[in-house]
Amino acid sequence: EFPFTFTSDQQFAWDLIKGSITGAADIKKPGLFLLHGVTGSGKTEVYLQALAEIVRLGKKGICMVPEISLTPQVIDRFIGRFPGRVALLHSRLSLGQQFDVWHGINRGEFDIVIGPRSAIFAPQPDLGLIIVDEEHEWAYKQSDTMPRYHARDVAVKLASLTRSTLVLGSATPSVESYFRARRGVYQLVELPERITPLGRTPLPEVTVVNMRTELKNGNRSIFSRLLKSCLTSVVDNHEQAILFINRRGQATFLECMNCGYVPGCNRCSVALTYHAAGKRLICHHCRRVYQVIKKCPVCSSEDIKYFGIGTETVEAECRKLFPTSRIIRFDSDTVVKAHDYEGKINSFRKHEADILVGTQIIAKGLNFPGVSLVGIVNADVSINLPDFRSGERIFQLLCQVAGRAGRGTFAGKAVIQTFNPDYYAIKFAARHDYAGFYESEMKYRRTFGYPPYNNMVRLVYSHTNEDKCKAEADRVSILIQEKIAARGIPGTKMIGPATAYINRLRGKFQMQVILLGRELQSILSDMPLPAGWFLDVDPVGVI
Repeated sequence: EFPFTFTSDQQFAWDLIKGSITGAADIKKPGLFLLHGVTGSGKTEVYLQALAEIVRLGKKGICMVPEISLTPQVIDRFIGRFPGRVALLHSRLSLGQQFDVWHGINRGEFDIVIGPRSAIFAPQPDLGLIIVDEEHEWAYKQSDTMPRYHARDVAVKLASLTRSTLVLGSATPSVESYFRARRGVYQLVELPERITPLGRTPLPEVTVVNMRTELKNGNRSIFSRLLKSCLTSVVDNHEQAILFINRRGQATFLECMNCGYVPGCNRCSVALTYHAAGKRLICHHCRRVYQVIKKCPVCSSEDIKYFGIGTETVEAECRKLFPTSRIIRFDSDTVVKAHDYEGKINSFRKHEADILVGTQIIAKGLNFPGVSLVGIVNADVSINLPDFRSGERIFQLLCQVAGRAGRGTFAGKAVIQTFNPDYYAIKFAARHDYAGFYESEMKYRRTFGYPPYNNMVRLVYSHTNEDKCKAEADRVSILIQEKIAARGIPGTKMIGPATAYINRLRGKFQMQVILLGRELQSILSDMPLPAGWFLDVDPVGVI
């Protein structure tokens, strides 16, 4: 409710940010803040107060959210506080709507612009404040098309050019942002306590379940005995639960038990995922749809097995265990249009459903006061991916998902199911220990020279002919090595050329070269690259 009474931590954060906005405070790095607040600590209220102060001073603001699917819940709070003065700008608007909103912003008709990464380019006059909510999210990086920019970096530059205050907010800041805050580039402001209608509330109690032990004890269900017991308690007490599995579909892949054949995409070197809805196989990269095979095309065996689990599997198991419970599945298969998203969110918030099953889309800032339990069905999905950021990604996802529990009047509890209970990211997430995770992650990054200790550039070449693809990657790699040697650039490392994690994507083979160093621009700035190459500076992932 407004007016809002801050806690002491919020007041301290607000005083620093307000001092930057008004120019009244003497701070080390005016205008650049990393607001590190645990889930449910009231970061949004700090944003709202900061925007209110900017408007009072006759200036305007931009607030970015990671994805447009998040916007409906966030926008309600902003519109409620600033009725008639908020513009929503995103790619799902029609061209005519985008034209009208863009020109309305340019004419100064809106005090606040809210949207995903593209909103940072809104022509907001008299800009005084930029907010990047959930600044750790990969969605802020445009990686699929040119220009490959990170909206957080654009926001930093825009704040400098316009002399605006910048607030980066997250419960799990990116390692790079926290590193810069520790170095004094940003001013670190922390909100260490959760605030609920009951006042200061502890973070959810997290229990890690070793699924290997479950198997040894004869439990072959996708739910551990603990999670099943907790779900039963939630249903009996008329509370709500969220079940998280970061994979769509019902089976990750099919396999012939006679010869080992696995149906794959004709255009991408990936296995097809089985979706029970429509009984079809789908490539999650190019979205091509295939018929389900009943007989192996290689050996003609009909012994075809389904392996792996996804959201459809979890939903089906819930309906079997709790036939009278109301269950909603929330993933990109069921949330296609904006009204799908809003309808499911509003239905769950009104307690018209008891269990919400979803992918990472449910981890992004949603607030459901009735949720007392979060179950992470499989925390191991990304553990073995060949990406130096995989540990950070797992830690952030687990903390964010677990943070959905206990935000109302019910005590929060989270259950993490894993076959790797000693994995460092899982152990730190279970303790809500960001500082411990950061120190552990930085030792690993320092050892191998990964960002933030070095810059990184990923070069990828694609071609329909595999031999030509490899030959071109070899040619450019030799040129890069010659440049490094000729210019005597110390500390520069080249990894590759190597086949990309997905060797063939949408009909084209891929080879990649990764460069690590502090003077990469001098190597690449005058290097001619033919069509088929793309460069990704400071990539959020290397697969």
